[in-house]
Amino acid sequence: MLALRIIVGLGLAYTLLMLLAWLFQDRLAFPAPRASLPDPKRVGVENGEKVELVSGDGTKLVGWYLAPNTLEVQPPPTSPTSPGLLWFYGNGETVAAIWPIVREFQPPGTAVLVLDYPGYGGSGGRATEGSLYAAADAAYAALATRPGVDPQRIYVYGRSLGSAVATHTAARRPVAGLIVESPFTNAAAMAKHHYRLLPTFLLRLSLDNLANVRRVRCPILLFHGDVDRLVPTAMGMAVAAAAAGPVEVVLIHGSGHNDTYDIGGRAYRDKMWEFVGRTAGLSDRPTVRP
Repeated sequence: MLALRIIVGLGLAYTLLMLLAWLFQDRLAFPAPRASLPDPKRVGVENGEKVELVSGDGTKLVGWYLAPNTLEVQPPPTSPTSPGLLWFYGNGETVAAIWPIVREFQPPGTAVLVLDYPGYGGSGGRATEGSLYAAADAAYAALATRPGVDPQRIYVYGRSLGSAVATHTAARRPVAGLIVESPFTNAAAMAKHHYRLLPTFLLRLSLDNLANVRRVRCPILLFHGDVDRLVPTAMGMAVAAAAAGPVEVVLIHGSGHNDTYDIGGRAYRDKMWEFVGRTAGLSDRPTVRP
């Protein structure tokens, strides 16, 4: 009888665990930290301005637009319009947390738009996979129609969770180039990696980078830390291998998941700048840089 009670108790506990996983998986995937959106001018970003957009489902979104900021060492622009870069951050970030990185990494002569996801930072709504994609659609439309931005030269950047938002955008919109950092393959593989005891049929999320990159024809630049434990480097390599277009892979040696900017440093930034400024195509197979 004692053994039977133990088995029944374990079964009930496991059933409860599955129920909680079903109910709260959005909360796990999208922790949605809140933070007030800073005023760019007040924090010394003179080329920045606050922006407000409305997503397709009516959600109010807030973020920053950074006008092109050409460095003195760069030649004067030859085109009346500039490239644009959409920035999609990781699942625990906000514009308030990452604006110094966005400012530091802004490619010369390129406009940047970064928004807080629904439920994140200062944006309204609730974070779900669908609401993130709707926000990305609104962001793309806003940047592509922005005066002075060339809609034929829109680049998309996504880190970690943002990689799924970025590949979703690149698979469905005309983009000149896609940059992803620490991309996972899909939500099912991440769930299996981190929650082995839970059956995958509970998963409602897709977040499918593999399926998306198979539809992306533009050049792709992929960064990944080579000691990433949260999103294994092998997942990034699988994303690169699945891409339909040309891919360049840059491994950041000694970097885990959350220190890529610090360890990658100027080399990371310069590679990103080079990619955005490049006009020639890449080779048609992934290459790995030391």
